[in-house]
Amino acid sequence: MISKLFKFHGGVHPPEHKLESTRRPIRNLPIPEMLVLPLRQHVGNLPKIRVQAGDHVLKGQLLAEAEGSVSAAVHAPTSGTVVSIEEQLIPHPSGLPDISIAMRPDGEDRWIALEKTDWRHRDRAEMVASLRESGIVGMGGAAFPTQIKLRPSGKSSVRTLIINGAECEPYITCDDLLMRERAEEIVKGIEIAHYLLGPENCLIGIEDNKPEAARVMREACARSSVKIDVAIVPTLYPSGDARRLIGLLTGIEVPSDKRSTDVGLQVFNVATMAAVYRYFEHGEPVVSRLVTVTGNVKDPGNFDVLLGTPMSALLQAADGVLPDTDALIMGGPMMGFRLPSREVPVIKATNCIIASSPRLFPPQPPALPCIRCARCAEACPVDLQPQELYWFAKSKNLEKARDYQLFDCIECGCCSYVCPSRIPLVEFYRYAKSEILAQDKAKEAASLARERNDFRLARIEREKQERAAKHAQKAAGAKTEAGIDDAKKAAIAAALERAKAQKAEVVPQNTDDLSSTVLAEIADTDARRAAAANTQEN
Repeated sequence: MISKLFKFHGGVHPPEHKLESTRRPIRNLPIPEMLVLPLRQHVGNLPKIRVQAGDHVLKGQLLAEAEGSVSAAVHAPTSGTVVSIEEQLIPHPSGLPDISIAMRPDGEDRWIALEKTDWRHRDRAEMVASLRESGIVGMGGAAFPTQIKLRPSGKSSVRTLIINGAECEPYITCDDLLMRERAEEIVKGIEIAHYLLGPENCLIGIEDNKPEAARVMREACARSSVKIDVAIVPTLYPSGDARRLIGLLTGIEVPSDKRSTDVGLQVFNVATMAAVYRYFEHGEPVVSRLVTVTGNVKDPGNFDVLLGTPMSALLQAADGVLPDTDALIMGGPMMGFRLPSREVPVIKATNCIIASSPRLFPPQPPALPCIRCARCAEACPVDLQPQELYWFAKSKNLEKARDYQLFDCIECGCCSYVCPSRIPLVEFYRYAKSEILAQDKAKEAASLARERNDFRLARIEREKQERAAKHAQKAAGAKTEAGIDDAKKAAIAAALERAKAQKAEVVPQNTDDLSSTVLAEIADTDARRAAAANTQEN
C-alpha cells in the first residue's frame, strides 16, 4: 500500500454525471452493415495500406501496416469485403475528411488464425517488435503507439510503472466498467508490461468515486505474481492527466521539456493493458474497444464496439437520443470536441460519446471583460498564469505568450470552467498555439528557402568561375600553340636559307684541263639555271 499521496496545484470538481452510465453491465453492439476505418487513428505516421477494393478479409487481418518508427497498424474488425479506399468524414476537431478503408461485413465474423505468445519465455525485443503489428495505442484517448512506450530505453530505465485508472473527466465511465468486469485482463496486461520494462514498483491510481472498481482491482492484484499497489486518489479533475497522476502517486514533477521515462516513470491506461493482454495471450490485434454512450440518450451505458462502427449505431443501442439533442461530443465535456456528423466512425481514441442538449450544456452567455480575479490561476493544474496568457493571445503578442510557457498548457479547461466572466480561455490558447506553430513553420520554410537560394547563388558563382578558368586555360593554350607555330616557321626558313647557301657554295669538281668548248657549255648551263632561279623567285 502507498503510505502517502501528494497534491498538485489547482484542479476543479465539476458535476460527475457518471452514475447514469454505470447502472448496467457492458453490452456488446451487433455488427453494423458498414464499417469505415480511418487511417488516422493514432499519433504519428499514417499506416501503409495493404489491401485494395474488392478484397475479402478476415477478422484481425492486417489492412494497413505501421509506417515509420511512430505509427500503428489497422486491422479488419470483422470478416467481409473491402468496398472502397477513399476520403471520408472522420471524428476530428477539424471536421475534414481523410483516407479511410470502408468494408462491408459478411456476418460470419471469422477470425484469422490466431497464435498465443508464451511471453514469459520469449525475447523482449521480439515482443516489442511484434507490437508494431498489434495496432495497440493509448486507449485512454492519447492514441500514442504502445510499442514505443513498452520499448526499454537505453538512456534511462523505468523504475516505476504507473497504471492510470483515474478516469477523472465527467460522464466517461468505460474504464470504470472495464476494471469492474475485466480486472483479470488488466492485471495480466500489467504483468506483461512489467516483464518488458522490469520496473521496481508498480502502482494503479483510481479515483475515490469508483469504490467497486478499486475493490475488484485489489482482489485481482492480490492474485498476481507481480506486486501491484492500488492507490485511491481524490476525485479532482484533471487527476487522470499522466503528469498530474505521477505527481499524486510519487511526488515527482516531470519537467516540461522532459518525458516521464527521463525520470524513470512510465504510464499506461488500464484499457491499454487489457489490449496488451488480448494480443499476447490470444493473438488478437485491436479490433474493438469500450465506449461510454451517455448524455441526452434514453438508456446510457457502456458498449463493446467494433472499430469503424458509425456513431448512429451507438445511439440506437442506447435507445436513441432525446428530441432536444443538438450535437454529439466525442470525449468528455472538458476536453472533448463536437463531431461533424452522427455517421462518423468509432476509432481507437473514442472513449465516450455524449449526446449534447441545451439542458445539459446551456449556451455560454457573452464573455465579459476580465476582472483580474485570478481564479483561473488558482485552478490551473500546471501552475501557469492563464490571465496573462489570455491577454497575450488576444493581443497577438505571441512571443510573450511563448515566454509565459503557453505550450505547457494541457488545455484541460479548468480556467474556463471557473472564469466568472465566462471567457473561453482555452480557445484563445489553442489559437495562440496554432499561430505560433504556423509562424515557426513559415520561418522554417523561409530559412530553408534562403539556404536553397544561397546554395543556388553559390553554385552559379562556382560555375561562372569554372567557365572563366576554362576559357583562360584555353586562351593560354592557343597562345602557346601560336608560339610553337612561329618557331617552327622560323626554323624551316633558316633551314632553307642554309640549304641555299650550301648549294651556292658547291664548286663543280673535275673541271681542270677542260677544253674551251666544254667550259663554254658549262657556263651556258649555269647561266640558264641562274635565269630559271630568278624567274621562280620573281
